[in-house]
Amino acid sequence: MNAAPVKAMIMAAGRGERMRPLTDSTPKPLLQVRGKPLMQWPMEALARGGFRQVVVNTAWLGERIVDKFGDSFEPGGSSPLPGPPLKSEPVTIAYSHEGRDFGQALETAGGVVRALPMLGEVFWLMAGDIHAPDFRFTQAAVNDFIASGKLAHLWLVPNPEHNPKGDFGLSPNGLALNEAPHKYTYSTIGLYRAALFAPPFCDIPAGNPHGVKAALAPLLRAAMDQSEVSAELYRGAWTDVGTPQRLLDLNTSKQSAWPLRSL
Repeated sequence: MNAAPVKAMIMAAGRGERMRPLTDSTPKPLLQVRGKPLMQWPMEALARGGFRQVVVNTAWLGERIVDKFGDSFEPGGSSPLPGPPLKSEPVTIAYSHEGRDFGQALETAGGVVRALPMLGEVFWLMAGDIHAPDFRFTQAAVNDFIASGKLAHLWLVPNPEHNPKGDFGLSPNGLALNEAPHKYTYSTIGLYRAALFAPPFCDIPAGNPHGVKAALAPLLRAAMDQSEVSAELYRGAWTDVGTPQRLLDLNTSKQSAWPLRSL
């Protein structure tokens, strides 16, 4: 099954309270990780997989993100993964300015509904404040997801120290579960279908014209109860860059590979 490359949304609107004072003057997605803005890592990984249309939502200091990347980003540089270098085609960036339009960030579901007219029927979604340098965005994963008919496919990771109880379970046949003897942490990386952000799972009007704030987890849990969410376990390097110490750890590690922050 072949499909045209889908778009991706990188969530970049949060205030980053736990990262203060670093985020008092810099939006968290622009904090430097090994010489690059944090959100540049997933953009380059997306480009490496052939996905070159990105939507970014903004709120806190959103103009800094626009100033940094504009509407076209030229990926390049080395990768921790084997394979050919990035091609020269640019990544195009469209923005959903939640701060400008509503004076605040709309949380994940509210932000997605607002940006949905720019995304299409199927799209990648991830947070702009996680570091997963060896995650591969592939067309094969998109094709499998489309063929599955599911509303979402999540990548889960072993539980880090700051989330020991995890978020969702994983069944032997690859379904994400609300309840399970053992739960894993949601990496924030997933493939989504627009239908998850419409009734009966979401009652926010199309395009979120009134700027309703809404979290993603309740939608996912409702869909899980109907066996509409699949998942898989990802064991590559992954860090939720949620505190200054985690950022420092990433930037001072002398290991050749980024450590998996788990259990």
